[in-house]
Amino acid sequence: MTTTTLPPSPRTRVRRVAELASYEQATLHAILDAAYLCHIAFHDEHGNHCIPTACWRIDGHLYIHGSNGSRMLKLLQDSDVCVTVTHLDGLVLARSAFNHTMNYRSAMVYGRFEKVSDIGQQHAAMDALMEKLVPGRLAHVRGGNAKEYAATTVLRIALDEYAVKQRKGGPIDDADDMAHAVWTGELPLTHGRGAAIADALNNCDMPAYAAAWGMESA
Repeated sequence: MTTTTLPPSPRTRVRRVAELASYEQATLHAILDAAYLCHIAFHDEHGNHCIPTACWRIDGHLYIHGSNGSRMLKLLQDSDVCVTVTHLDGLVLARSAFNHTMNYRSAMVYGRFEKVSDIGQQHAAMDALMEKLVPGRLAHVRGGNAKEYAATTVLRIALDEYAVKQRKGGPIDDADDMAHAVWTGELPLTHGRGAAIADALNNCDMPAYAAAWGMESA
């Protein structure tokens, strides 16, 4: 597998602890694919905003969707924005209070969203969202109808300008602190899955993908 590394732009170049940065597409894709939510920062006449929304990746684009009446979706097509995704993996405990840190994976994407106007591409994108949420579910549910699709806007942003920053491993202590007797290490954080809970009005046997949900790691 060939990994493409794009050069950083002036606004994506990581300057603080630059050794934790990455500009590899494969690393970016892995972080985005593990996420169900992203945060989108933008500006309008009322000030600055940062709004969480569902997201999913198809090839070289990140997708979002919402109602045609969404103020945010309208604004995102008119100006550049910043999209972020963060996974917190653990707390890192060092000998010094100021050397405590966190293990994490994060991505920032810059650019402008564009509307997916082609009906076939819009349908395919929404199908991909359902498949990302729960693989296998799409074949069991009622698909969207013409009215629902007509009321929905699907946007995408190209993954052409981005930065990834991530950390893993234990603490990095100063030499002068090594004699201080205190426990050091990592307190891992995981995003677990609970057992599926049937709705009170459910009238079907639990499908395999729901039964397996609590047995798989997120």
